[in-house]
Amino acid sequence: MTSLPFTQVDAFAHAPFTGNPAAVMPLGRWLDDDTLQAIAQENNLSETAFAVPTPDDPDADYALRWFTPAVEVKLCGHATLASGHVLMGSRTALRFRTRQAGVLTVARDGEGYALSLPAWSMEPRPLPDLAAGLGGAPVESHWREGGYSLFLFPDAAAVRALRPDFAGLRALGNIMLMATAPGEDSDIISRVFVPGGGVDEDPVTGSAHCLLTPFWVQRLGKTKLSAVQASARGGRIGCRLERDRVILSGACRTVIEGQFIL
Repeated sequence: MTSLPFTQVDAFAHAPFTGNPAAVMPLGRWLDDDTLQAIAQENNLSETAFAVPTPDDPDADYALRWFTPAVEVKLCGHATLASGHVLMGSRTALRFRTRQAGVLTVARDGEGYALSLPAWSMEPRPLPDLAAGLGGAPVESHWREGGYSLFLFPDAAAVRALRPDFAGLRALGNIMLMATAPGEDSDIISRVFVPGGGVDEDPVTGSAHCLLTPFWVQRLGKTKLSAVQASARGGRIGCRLERDRVILSGACRTVIEGQFIL
């Protein structure tokens, strides 16, 4: 039998049972991909993050990968934040080398952390099939290659009222759908759905704010935003745009520590 350390963290959370839970599993070396995927399926969280030290990499402290219960993902913000929380120790910042999103940094920021992610732009595009599956009446739709879609709604109530057709959306492939509007007690509100990637509704999605932040900065004319993700668990994220980076701020809470036995 093999025993692997396991920590479950609520990320972008002000208290336990809020924010988005992620499993963080440090490894001495990479396991095969099928085993990583099976572990993530067993954990059955939005994402499980696996980290391996990179002592020969001058630009990163760890290599980092993320898996939903169904697939490996290109970028996961909340599980990166959780990984920084688990692995930081006495350091003030950690750098993570990723396969498709470059080097991501988690730094201490008061009682929480600041997460540096790439800023991604989108282009207007009609997306009738996705909009129909999402429901409601979006006033705009936008797309980014790689499977990212954004739908603008007139107000927060319209976003909260959405009841997507998850089976229909799942059939359209592994696409992230972001529904967003001006906020009520925040600058912006959103909900995020990835049924084709094994997550019908994600509680709090750091990677979505790589796209939401530039989108709303351009519309609101300010570079620092407060964001609410209106899932059942819910979460708040501080967002700011710094040139080609999005900086997200939030706290983490460890809720489970133990060993995963293979």
